[in-house]
Amino acid sequence: MASSTKRACDACHRRKVRCNSQQPCGNCGQAGLGCTYDAIPQKKGPKGSRAKVISELRLREGQKKAEHRRQDSTNSYASPTSSPSSPTLPGLLTQELIDGCIDFYLVHMYPTMPIMHSDQLWRLVAEMDISVEAFCLIASFCAFMLIQPGVESKAPQTIKSLATFPSMTSLGKALLDEALRRRRNHDYIENPSVNAVITSYFLFGCCFGLDKQNTAWFHLREATTLAQMIGMQDEKTYASGSLIETASMRRLFWLLFITERAYALQKHRPLTLHATINLPSIAEDPSNSLTGFLHLVNLYRPFDDTFIGLWNKSRTDCSTLWLAHLQKQLTQALPPVLEGTETQAADLRTSQHWLRTMVWQLSITNGFLSSSSPDSSMTFGYPIEIAKDLVAVTSQLSRQSMEVHGVGLIEKIFDVACTLIDVLSCVPLETQSPHFASIGPLDYLNHFIHLISTLRDGASRFLPLLVARIADTLPPHMAASITQPIAPIKVERHSPEGTPFPFTLPPQDSSTSENPSSAASSPYSTPPFLHFYPPSR
Repeated sequence: MASSTKRACDACHRRKVRCNSQQPCGNCGQAGLGCTYDAIPQKKGPKGSRAKVISELRLREGQKKAEHRRQDSTNSYASPTSSPSSPTLPGLLTQELIDGCIDFYLVHMYPTMPIMHSDQLWRLVAEMDISVEAFCLIASFCAFMLIQPGVESKAPQTIKSLATFPSMTSLGKALLDEALRRRRNHDYIENPSVNAVITSYFLFGCCFGLDKQNTAWFHLREATTLAQMIGMQDEKTYASGSLIETASMRRLFWLLFITERAYALQKHRPLTLHATINLPSIAEDPSNSLTGFLHLVNLYRPFDDTFIGLWNKSRTDCSTLWLAHLQKQLTQALPPVLEGTETQAADLRTSQHWLRTMVWQLSITNGFLSSSSPDSSMTFGYPIEIAKDLVAVTSQLSRQSMEVHGVGLIEKIFDVACTLIDVLSCVPLETQSPHFASIGPLDYLNHFIHLISTLRDGASRFLPLLVARIADTLPPHMAASITQPIAPIKVERHSPEGTPFPFTLPPQDSSTSENPSSAASSPYSTPPFLHFYPPSR
């Protein structure tokens, strides 16, 4: 600011802090506030809480600008005015796109990712034009929704952000790049916050969905490190603050706990977080969706440093009894009836059978399997039983309920299919269960091929690898039968009470590869709440 007499900017004056009178000043740049010199100098008044003043400034300015945006739907969000360098691409982050992503998250993703409530999201949207941190979180959030679960609009042509982008994924990539570019101008490392942890988590999800695994691992490790820097691993941290904020922060810790373990198994990485705080309380969430989330936590809790150390070959103290007990834990980890959404059921059941496969792989690596073991989980043919269970589950799931989990769920199905291929190359087919006398392991493999080829990104990323695995591993006559279409097959699976109920394997034809109807695929319709697996009859 060109002036012979220095004066504090409006925000510094309101906060009662020293201002360097630059444009923007150092304080506003660090806090992510708009830096102006419009106020008329007043007499000094009593000092108040500076932190409270910052929140008031951000919320007041953000609400004014957000209201202006809503009144003019043609506008889009630009980067915060306190940030230097080049401006955001015009029309990149429109109000319509933000609305669609938030709606999709609250309806489809919140049950498995309950870390932000609607008021929190809209408050951040209100602060986007004045806060670098808020802008980066919302930009990375929208990028994640476009890249990982693959949010689709009922009418994509109405989203003005797509005018210069050929697909939702390419728009997500542009938002990811913008979030990373803006974040470089914000010192979130020296001044960590819960929002910074969430932003790093979404950046991880974007890079994972784009198959940039080194970058994904960096951002996941960044998220867990920031979480530890603000004490999220310490129960005493949750003793202060509002109930809503601490409850969301607790769920964020456990989401990082789950994600880190899943990624450690997929990519042979070490762990940084451990079960050092209490679990979330179901009473904290009025939507009653935490039951499924807690089931997911319990699925991954046994995979601690001991298992990951064995998995990564950094330790050798493994035993048959311990692995057999772990298999029993996984088999009994979920109740026969899951209360919640179909999306939750897709994640829980697929993860359960994938984890059973991972434990079996550790068992065979350590030479603990036997064809004559009385415990089926310690036999060579156990993956056939796992495949049977996964086929029974996925046959009843809608395509959309699986696709919202992105490539992570597809990769789990791929891992189960690859293990089944390895077993088929050396285990006689007579080992199949008598309950599945009408079909066998080759049909299970056909079903997985069908799933991977039709679920989003599966055909391009995993199908070629699966076909190559079949060609390299199975005998020619067996491999030839795998690629043949299969007719709908009724599969009788027995419930715990002994009453059989049917599952239908869909035919593998071209019609099933087309996009589902708008009525079935709309991401803005509320998924059914149901008692899932077994279905009520």
